[in-house]
Amino acid sequence: MNKSKTVHPEVRIGHVHLKVADLERALAFYRDVLGFELTQRYGHQAAFLSAGGYHHHIGLNTWESQGGSPPHRGATGLYHVAIVYPTRAELADALRRLIKAGILKWTPKFGPRLKLDFSRTARCEKEQINETKTKTVQR
Repeated sequence: MNKSKTVHPEVRIGHVHLKVADLERALAFYRDVLGFELTQRYGHQAAFLSAGGYHHHIGLNTWESQGGSPPHRGATGLYHVAIVYPTRAELADALRRLIKAGILKWTPKFGPRLKLDFSRTARCEKEQINETKTKTVQR
């Protein structure tokens, strides 16, 4: 039997490209709310953002999606992207910006782990380990 080699355990995914319906709205979220730095822009068609001077962690484009609708339930495509903050203080700062922007309508309890899911780019969802209640805010 021919066993394929597995990827090295330290391999990481370096960046993600997202098809967006409205580039300005996406920039308002990723740049203005979350604080990613705009590194390059191609007019009204595409933008690239990063943290810490990297060429880009997030690519946004409207090449096939300008004015488009969110995918229907059950559609294939990207479902989850994780943004990992280095400290609880940085995470708390991001949460404050999300609340101030009206994206989150609650103040979370900080438990052993806290994650934010921005699934399908149309909703923000919070899940806290050891807490059964999850609240979703449509944007």
